[in-house]
Amino acid sequence: MPTNTEPKLIAGNANKPLASSIAKRISMHRGLAVAPVDARVERFNDGEIFVEVFENVRGEDMFIIQSTSNPANDNLMELLIMTDALRRSSAARITAVIPYFGYARQDRRTKARTPISAKLVANLIAEAGVERVLTMDLHAAQIQGFFDLPVDNLYASPIFALDILHHFKGQMDDVMIVSPDVGGVARARELAQRIKAPLSIVDKRREKAGEVAEMTVIGDVKGKKCIIVDDICDTAGTLCKAAEVLIDAGATEVHSYITHGVLSGPAVERVSKSVMKSLVITDTIEPTEAVSSCKNIRIVPTAPMFGQAILNIWGGTSVSSLFDNDTLSPIYEGLYPGV
Repeated sequence: MPTNTEPKLIAGNANKPLASSIAKRISMHRGLAVAPVDARVERFNDGEIFVEVFENVRGEDMFIIQSTSNPANDNLMELLIMTDALRRSSAARITAVIPYFGYARQDRRTKARTPISAKLVANLIAEAGVERVLTMDLHAAQIQGFFDLPVDNLYASPIFALDILHHFKGQMDDVMIVSPDVGGVARARELAQRIKAPLSIVDKRREKAGEVAEMTVIGDVKGKKCIIVDDICDTAGTLCKAAEVLIDAGATEVHSYITHGVLSGPAVERVSKSVMKSLVITDTIEPTEAVSSCKNIRIVPTAPMFGQAILNIWGGTSVSSLFDNDTLSPIYEGLYPGV
């Protein structure tokens, strides 16, 4: 008979290092060894996904840790099949921990005869048997409304604020937060308010998808250390061009803080050759070898926040408390001492 004394984790193949780090964090907070349950998530020769859980999960509070990053379709199917396996094994509650929510950029119809794929994915997750979703920095806030179940959307900005205050200590008077487009102003403003820095905007105009025709800086960035803030960096073309425009406008340095480092195609090469001094991303997507070895890309961990959020959900306490610096600082104390 399960005792439900600890939350139980199960990990897919999307980001096993993050799942392991979350388990270690929970173990540290609980003072007990917590590890992902013993299971296998494999593929048959024809590509079909098979899941087998080797431990009893009847009556347990289960947390599936699985980003739906590249390959998005395979990782999404893993999540759905793991959910079905747990539901059929009589788990008491199933929470999908999706650090990076794929298909989030397809959150509305931009043209005639196009899908709203984010809504379809939400339907699939709910139908599979997930009862709660925990994610980070959804591309569009309205995706929470696509679900008829609780969705906890964590924010990377509190972590970024701690990182900026630590790495730019004594230079904060020169720091300026920059939104790379008008649509990201709310995200950038929230971080700017946290660190008490001014805000600027790079206004971009596209001729067609994937190509930026013109960029204009709104605000005085002369003599400033500019920090570009966004949720997703895919091919890094817009990001690198924005950095060049800021330098041309008089910025002394350009750094970027991006939550989800998709970094596909030529992205790593572009970043390594760009005028940006550093690109800071989180580990919501498992970094490739090229990303890990790039000298001007730095990765900050999300496991402390996710680990505490899982414990708060399991214990029935507030998740939004993690958005406060006073609450978050102790969790990251070893990384950012004195902040």
